[in-house]
Amino acid sequence: NQTQVSEFVLLGLSHVQRLQYLLFISFLLLYLTVLLGNGAIVATVISEPQLHKPMYFFLGNLSCLDIFYSTVTVPKMLSVFLLGHQPISFGGCLAQLHFFHFLGSTEAVLLATMAYDRWVAICNPLRYPLVMSPRACLLLAVASWATGFVYALMHSVMTSQLAFCHQNHIHHFFCDVKPLLKLACSSTTLNMILLNTVTTAGALSSFTLTVLSYLCILSFVCQKVQSQEGRWKLFSTCTSHLTTVALFYIPVLFSYTPPSSGSSHERDMQVSLVYSAVTPALNPWIYTLRNQEVKSALRK
Repeated sequence: NQTQVSEFVLLGLSHVQRLQYLLFISFLLLYLTVLLGNGAIVATVISEPQLHKPMYFFLGNLSCLDIFYSTVTVPKMLSVFLLGHQPISFGGCLAQLHFFHFLGSTEAVLLATMAYDRWVAICNPLRYPLVMSPRACLLLAVASWATGFVYALMHSVMTSQLAFCHQNHIHHFFCDVKPLLKLACSSTTLNMILLNTVTTAGALSSFTLTVLSYLCILSFVCQKVQSQEGRWKLFSTCTSHLTTVALFYIPVLFSYTPPSSGSSHERDMQVSLVYSAVTPALNPWIYTLRNQEVKSALRK
């Protein structure tokens, strides 16, 4: 007879007790930065008519995603840092897993969409108002969110079908697919196929579209723009987005590649600290430091 697990226990970094309070304070400050920084961008994009452009419409979506993404994981992470092992119900665990993958995969698609927007703006400026019309921007944003939702739904439904019998201690700060698969007492073959193929295909597709867009921009600038000042101005408009893309994909790369040494779950937890709180906290600063329109709008 097997007893189905009704709740899990999040362990976090239980082996480094001396750092728990330091981590709590650090990530509380990062989370507040995420809320205030991204919230300011969303409010500014909505309230300032000069920012009612496709680029800033997508930036507002990105800032919303960062707020939601951190909110899904960081509050529970903070409670683990402060109070130690934290229980989470089976349903709560599945919900956290679903929204974590929903928002993360939506961001991957949205970053590709933003790269496409920059390609059209720089390489086809005359057709830009037609191609990136308000209706087209809305459809691209909806498609990004819908793609993320469907991808996450596959993971949450497949995970909900697994049997969890005795082990319920998750070596992580929040519920994710890989830690849960290690606890399952039924076959996880289909789940692993989904994780390895669909996740890889989705991430590679979004990343490839992003890279191709910027390769096209680079080729256009080198061939068509003669002045150094003009080239620098065009490149500078893309650096913020390229930095965000790098901050998003580098942790993903580490998360889904085998560790060269040591425990994989420890490496996964360390990487999760970066993409759950650090990257969302940095994104508002990346987009405001080099963007005069956003900086001037925020000063008002």
